[in-house]
Amino acid sequence: MSRSSFKYITVEGVIGAGKTSLAEKLSQWFGAYLVLEEFETNPFLSDFYNDRRRYAFQTQIFFLLSRFRQQEELRQYDLFHDRIISDYMFQKDRIFATINLSEAEMKLYDGLARIMEQQIAIPDFVIYLKTSTARLMRNIRQRGRDMEKNMDESYIDNLNMLYDDFFQHFTFAPVITITMDELDFIKHREDFKYIIDQINQRV
Repeated sequence: MSRSSFKYITVEGVIGAGKTSLAEKLSQWFGAYLVLEEFETNPFLSDFYNDRRRYAFQTQIFFLLSRFRQQEELRQYDLFHDRIISDYMFQKDRIFATINLSEAEMKLYDGLARIMEQQIAIPDFVIYLKTSTARLMRNIRQRGRDMEKNMDESYIDNLNMLYDDFFQHFTFAPVITITMDELDFIKHREDFKYIIDQINQRV
């Protein structure tokens, strides 16, 4: 694959799928500028994991605005970087909103999101890390983040089903789906090469 054959790609998947790790490795491989989701700056996130109903709207709106700000900055990155790789896609915010917000909250969210979605950069393609709920929960436990220690498996399972449905109907950009249950691209070079090969076949 030519290392200049794309401009902007995103890596997506449910919490614990390995998005950030893969985006980091791909950015090194392709010499691309890396854009990471700023989840740790969300002051509501820890409270959300403990009480999703009470803190869902604040958490969701903070993420929406934070992600939109980053998307606006991509226009500046374009001036200085030939290639960009991100560990999230702006549209995925809607998946979380669907599962976390009430009907009234969703109407307000939807009005804001639709305006923002018209102004964001379109990736050349999306890499979707399709992962079983059991593997996701194992990954979440292994990385040991304090805010995720009480993560509800039913929440992850529901989120996983929504992600699958979302990408089955996704037309915003081409999607490369990588099934992750038997892969470990961190430990095994051949697994990382497999992902690169999948990209080669689609670009």
